[in-house]
Amino acid sequence: MNDKLTKIQKSNDEWRECLNPEAYRILRLRGTEPPFTGKYLMHKRDGTYVCAGCSKMLFSSTAKYDSGTGWPSFFTPVSERSVELRPDDGSGLRRTEVLCRGCGAHLGHVFPDGPEPTGKRYCINSGALHFRDPTSSQD
Repeated sequence: MNDKLTKIQKSNDEWRECLNPEAYRILRLRGTEPPFTGKYLMHKRDGTYVCAGCSKMLFSSTAKYDSGTGWPSFFTPVSERSVELRPDDGSGLRRTEVLCRGCGAHLGHVFPDGPEPTGKRYCINSGALHFRDPTSSQD
């Protein structure tokens, strides 16, 4: 997908048709997967993680690290234009929500306790992602 700022707009029914139930719950209803259960938690292949809703490039495997928190973690997105950050006080905690800039989907949260060089921990649900191997188009 190109890097234009126009968001993909779909109705809830259209999102339900193109996403599996778990991805819909995470991406559109702002859900989360239980810690230590996501398919990309221990994933170590080289490639790019894209939005499960619109295929926008989000994170590179070179920015992925094991934070020990139970979710795939990255210290930076592929581009500042890949994600949007928004305050999230919904759970009674002050957090910063990470959204896909391509379709507005909920991806997870970012915290200020990550490694250098950014000091950030983008804690992202596996169900919000697909993996793109540079030599293949398969997950």
